[in-house]
Amino acid sequence: MKRTNLLLAAAIAAIPFAGNAGEPLAAFDVAEDISRFAFSATPVFDDGMPAYGNAFITQGYLYPAGTLDGGVEGTLPNGDPAFPDLVIGEWTCDGYFVGDGMRTQTGAIVMTRQVYRFNDGDVLISHGAELVDAGVTVTRAVTGGTGDYADAPAEIDQVMLGMSDGYGVRLQIELGGRSAYADDEENHTEWDSGVPVGPMPNSGSHEAG
Repeated sequence: MKRTNLLLAAAIAAIPFAGNAGEPLAAFDVAEDISRFAFSATPVFDDGMPAYGNAFITQGYLYPAGTLDGGVEGTLPNGDPAFPDLVIGEWTCDGYFVGDGMRTQTGAIVMTRQVYRFNDGDVLISHGAELVDAGVTVTRAVTGGTGDYADAPAEIDQVMLGMSDGYGVRLQIELGGRSAYADDEENHTEWDSGVPVGPMPNSGSHEAG
């Protein structure tokens, strides 16, 4: 398994990707460091796991898109990144458990704010639901960005690739949707992902929430 991970890291490192080089990424992966997951003392279930309404915060690592495909784990048991040479930033997530808390079987398990802070200092922020269902896409609102992400599309798509034995999530994030930064209906641009974007009806600006 260790040799497989080393070969995977070498293969990914050989693939050129946009990031920290003056252009925004069209997609990237997130690996949670479960050792940094902290939640409130209440409310919890009898087994101590978070119940509905429990507040939490957690952090992890950003990787180039595709790094975590095929069930690859992005963190080691001690919380270190599995592929330190591939880390492109830090992920911070805070929010509240909804549904049936940690016992949720399908649908939204948490409502969160996610901050993606890239190695070059650029920041992207999103808000919305996160699903417990692996392989299912959920759309989140982009509520802020700096640097290369100052004009990010108004939406991102998130897919949970899976969870580690310790409940650490692995996510794939893809930027998309129509830009809410457009000045008027005549101003149509294209995001680097190749998806056409343009002004949103009855909206002239994109304000951080």
